[in-house]
Amino acid sequence: MVDAPVAVVDCGTNTTRLLVTDGRGPAVERRSEITRLGRGVDASGRLDPAAVERTLGCLRDYREAIDRHAPAAVRVIATSAVRDAANRADFLEPAEAILGAAPEVLSGREEADLSFRGAVSELDTADGPFLVVDIGGGSTELSLGTAHCTDALSLDIGSVRLTEKYVHHDPPQPEELAACLSVTELHLDDAVRAIGALSGDCRLVGVAGTITTVAAVELGLAAYDRDRIHHFRLSKEAAEDVFRTLATEALADRVHNPGLHPGRADVIVAGVCILVRIMRYFDFDECLVSESDLLDGLALSLLQT
Repeated sequence: MVDAPVAVVDCGTNTTRLLVTDGRGPAVERRSEITRLGRGVDASGRLDPAAVERTLGCLRDYREAIDRHAPAAVRVIATSAVRDAANRADFLEPAEAILGAAPEVLSGREEADLSFRGAVSELDTADGPFLVVDIGGGSTELSLGTAHCTDALSLDIGSVRLTEKYVHHDPPQPEELAACLSVTELHLDDAVRAIGALSGDCRLVGVAGTITTVAAVELGLAAYDRDRIHHFRLSKEAAEDVFRTLATEALADRVHNPGLHPGRADVIVAGVCILVRIMRYFDFDECLVSESDLLDGLALSLLQT
């Protein structure tokens, strides 16, 4: 075990996050900023210069926070947007210069493994096996196991990717919602063919911004409350209700929903399409929402070495 705090940074498609923790209690520091690094990557195959600079600016702020805590180790990762970008060096090289640690471009399997590790770290293995679903901006990870992840895969569907590809009206038109749902179903068909155990009896655990946002909207949180969201039991009925509400509102109205961060409002509908389709597909009655996720799995990878 590492005695001093560790720092981990997740450069995601939609959000850039920082966690500093010693693993013995509440986080020393936990920060999140919507930087939309993956804007336009699905269509162009390249990172947008403005998105890169926006994210690098966030990392400069994070470096100041990291230096204040003098962590024993720092680990930085990048996920779907950077995996898919032909010009990833335009981000990776300056990011390393800023943080003093080279960002690792995780494979989808590595991302799923770490999400599982973080999500189940506080769960009783007697309640397993668990299907952990991590809906990101560019990809969705499915990981299955009890104490440890035994099967995992990454699907090329996410809140930003589906929004840019299929949602072109405000509010979304029925055929656009149908496209998001249908594409998700096709990916789930492929997932079950690859990992037959996905269709078995397990408990659904949901992590990352789309799912925690649905929980926050269902709870009507005027201010984000991590403790109320962590391990909230989101029923299928409640998820469907939030989906109907958000999908039928124009963006100008949607942003006023308590619990919905304004920076997520333009992509949340596509993200919720993925969530409700997963719950329908596997016939889950509820989703256990976890605030412990990929970032926490990253921290554990350092603390338990």
